[in-house]
Amino acid sequence: MKSSLFWILILSLAVLTACTNSDSNTNDEKSNEDKPGTDETAGKVSIEFWHAMSGTGQESLDAIVEGFNESQDKYEVKAEFQGTYEESLTKLRSVGGTKDAPAITQVFEVGTKYMIDSGYIEPVQSFIDKDNFDLSTLEQNILNYYKVDGELYSMPFNSSTPVMIYNKTAFEKAGLDPEKAPETFSEVIATAEKLKTDDMFGFSMLTYGWFFEQLVATQGGLYVNEDNGRSGDATEALFNGPEGLNVFNFLDTMNKAGTFGNFGTNWDDIRAAFASQKVAMYMDSSAGVAGAIANAPFDVGVAYIPYADEVQRNGVVIGGASLWMSKGIAENEQEAAWEFMKYMTTPEVQAKWHLDTGYFAINPKAYDEENVKEKWAEFPQFKVTVEQLQDTVPGIATQGALISVFPESRQQIVTALEDLYQGADPQEVLDQAAEGTNRAMEIANKTKK
Repeated sequence: MKSSLFWILILSLAVLTACTNSDSNTNDEKSNEDKPGTDETAGKVSIEFWHAMSGTGQESLDAIVEGFNESQDKYEVKAEFQGTYEESLTKLRSVGGTKDAPAITQVFEVGTKYMIDSGYIEPVQSFIDKDNFDLSTLEQNILNYYKVDGELYSMPFNSSTPVMIYNKTAFEKAGLDPEKAPETFSEVIATAEKLKTDDMFGFSMLTYGWFFEQLVATQGGLYVNEDNGRSGDATEALFNGPEGLNVFNFLDTMNKAGTFGNFGTNWDDIRAAFASQKVAMYMDSSAGVAGAIANAPFDVGVAYIPYADEVQRNGVVIGGASLWMSKGIAENEQEAAWEFMKYMTTPEVQAKWHLDTGYFAINPKAYDEENVKEKWAEFPQFKVTVEQLQDTVPGIATQGALISVFPESRQQIVTALEDLYQGADPQEVLDQAAEGTNRAMEIANKTKK
């Protein structure tokens, strides 16, 4: 998709992803002047790996890259921080599809449709087939998102889902069972009312489209037509149907009752509100569980996300990012990229990544590693996040939507939520968000053709 509207908006929005990479972009960026290739001195094939991890994520990633480089003598990976996901993707546009492109680029999950349509990438499925790589060793409910028409276009990497985090101590004070979190919308509403005090709201959710998408999907609802954009280019938003309205009515009920706390669009703000006991229950990324436990001066519980009373729970859609291999680079550089991707999927590496960052292990065998078992024994909350993912019912809804204008659509949802909290009609603001998404998809589809 080459719509200028898309790129104007994607640069102007501080679009957070399910696995927010950092609020700090102070890391040194390496220039592209010394383009990796064959290192004549060492005899190694050297490749660039562009990523958007900073903080503890970057520290863990750098250690993993170093481990790969030391594990063999044919290839050398040079990990290079490129800023946020949006900034990295914008830089890729200038070199995508050429020999100057990085061998590997980390792209957030909502960039999947754009990357497939871009012509920049070599689907990893070609290497999977050539190498007879066994995909059954990887987490199927993660692979499902990145598979399109049965083919895997990128290798999943940092994967997360939403969870509900709650203050177990506050539950006890309110006479509630701290080991039993509410499951349905009506149960959350009733529990929030019991937890509300003069200083603490009962429930909160970041004003962010990703959580809305998840609450629609767990009801079995689709975000857009064309089988969530997986059987063709989507042309119509469906999130303003019954499932989306259930979500908006759920939030509207608590907002009007004064039990809902609106802490805006910043992840740090809502997390700080929970740690300071200004809200008793809230939705976060599974990658935020470790921080919630570490920062809270009380017992922290983790539970599945809630669902509408009249439906069966379907589960969650994977969030985060995956690794894409460039097209147009040298064949030996692609081979180096593939070898690194395989290394990243090993149980030992995935165990380290999971424990360092809180992201899921894309190889479930990582959970059998002794260091993971020890961590889970100490913090059983981590196990809940994995169980929710593995309990997810595979289907079009939980596979996730594919549209090239997801950032614009998420901003439409943000606006709708903000209007809702100001007293606007739930259906009316949802319809407006759907209309805005439809316009963006129409422009994108015309530009593509």
